[in-house]
Amino acid sequence: MKKTALLPVIAALAALAGPALAEFPERPITLIVPWSAGGGTDAVGRMIAEGLSDELGTPVNVVNRTGAGGIVGHTAMIEADPDGYTLGLATAEITTYAAIGTSDISATDMTAIGLVNFDASAFNVRADSAWTDAKAALADIAANPGKFKASGFPVGAAYHLAFAGFLNQNGIDPTAVTVVPSQGAAPGFQELVADGVAIVPSSLPEASSMRDAGLVKTLAVLSADRLDAYPDVPTAQEAVGTASVGGTWRGVVGPAGLPDDLTATLGTALAKVYESDAFQDFMANRGFGVSWLPAAEFEAFMADATASNADVIGKLGLNQ
Repeated sequence: MKKTALLPVIAALAALAGPALAEFPERPITLIVPWSAGGGTDAVGRMIAEGLSDELGTPVNVVNRTGAGGIVGHTAMIEADPDGYTLGLATAEITTYAAIGTSDISATDMTAIGLVNFDASAFNVRADSAWTDAKAALADIAANPGKFKASGFPVGAAYHLAFAGFLNQNGIDPTAVTVVPSQGAAPGFQELVADGVAIVPSSLPEASSMRDAGLVKTLAVLSADRLDAYPDVPTAQEAVGTASVGGTWRGVVGPAGLPDDLTATLGTALAKVYESDAFQDFMANRGFGVSWLPAAEFEAFMADATASNADVIGKLGLNQ
């Protein structure tokens, strides 16, 4: 058969094959941040977006979708098309909405890509507190329900639930410590040094200035391992013999149903961003904890947090 006779056959086969599939990503990606521009989560999100842009070779644009305590932004992540072009920077609050009753969305509506940040809660007391260690503090709290007060957080916030979970895991009613709500650690520490409260759960960076001034001591940190920057602070496991991990965190997710190949591509790129000097230096300079969990482990982490928070929220009577 002559070459000219083959041409129509080749053309027909090419038509049947259809257009070549472009390699992901072929257009810009949106990263939804569920909190306001200028805040800590926004800053982390923009750093991740910049790194992903470099790794993936396409613009990654941050969009702040705020409102309803993070529900608006997390819902937008969940409702996006699972095509890899809309991602989100999920925060710890996604593991609380369903139990509290403010929304029925949860981490099961998402595809985990990678955890990049975990700020473990620390058990802080006044430097002159009679409690010399966390075990003595827990025994005193258990024996005197309602006597001691804690502050440094809004009711139901991550550090509240982390501390309540710590009590719960050690067989103590989470309501045994009275909460004095505050809008963050700073006013809580002012109450602590003024002897208005006995406990402030917070991240260790938030406690640093008070610790350095000799006004506060830390009895334990709710993390699996001691933090490199605070090697003197024992973990909950070391302090009381019961493992307890709690605090606030941030991680990249997509909507449920994101194909495995896209999840893997995005996870590989995110891991490189996480490991970069630029990201590590940024997090250290801003006082954020760094913690990496790949997709499967991040998914399990969110499931564990959801179950633990649901138990504590119920015992605190915060469910609507």
